[in-house]
Amino acid sequence: MDEAVTFSPIGFVRGGGRYPQEAPRQSVLARNRGVVELLPGRGFETALADLAGFDRIWLIFLFDRAGNWRPMVRPPDGAGRKIGLFATRSPHRPNPIGISAVELEKVEGLRLFIRNFDLLDGTPVLDIKPYIPAADAFPESAAGWRDAVPQTLVSLEFSPEAAAAIAWIQKQGGPDLAEVAHVQLATRRPDPKRQRLREMDPARGEWEFAFRTWRLRFLRTDGEVLVSAVHSGYHAEELAEGAPDPYRDKALHRAFCERFLN
Repeated sequence: MDEAVTFSPIGFVRGGGRYPQEAPRQSVLARNRGVVELLPGRGFETALADLAGFDRIWLIFLFDRAGNWRPMVRPPDGAGRKIGLFATRSPHRPNPIGISAVELEKVEGLRLFIRNFDLLDGTPVLDIKPYIPAADAFPESAAGWRDAVPQTLVSLEFSPEAAAAIAWIQKQGGPDLAEVAHVQLATRRPDPKRQRLREMDPARGEWEFAFRTWRLRFLRTDGEVLVSAVHSGYHAEELAEGAPDPYRDKALHRAFCERFLN
């Protein structure tokens, strides 16, 4: 059979990040809440009967923002080499379909309230299945190359100055840079080939990470990441009145610089 197979979404994820850099590597590394909204008029209310008794569910979804796939990929788990695609969870696949076990909090009508998920806001959901521990959990199973990879999860701390800046940016409607730091800095090793990184001081383990138009300065040791400062990614001339504003965020950056740099 070589004919194309067509699927239609049954609903969409609401919540989580909007950009791929905000997606946790796995749902067990996430710390978020959201909702799966199923489409009306298709009998899904009846299909959801009895699901509320499960602590976890499988979401089968579409990687709608993934690009072209390659047979060998470089996973963010610290392997230090390329791995065959089918031995990884890379979102870039021949058929961009993903699965994720997420926590189910409650079901209300066509809305499933979930937490700790690794899907982005607006992700199309193709199917839902209950997570059954007796059938789905095999904690003693070998995990191939991953068994030889050191743990990449480290603790994450923020300096008082960085924490204040991050909280202010989010309050003004900007990105949640604390969650970005958790996803990009605390659950993977720095990798300039995959991340927008600049090494500032190798002796101290100091780096700068770029997310969109923001910059996070951080120190990394074997067991901890300390985000020490937050900066605008714009130069002074780029923030001048009348300068082009393709991302429509320069007003926020100007206010940030006025508050935290003066």
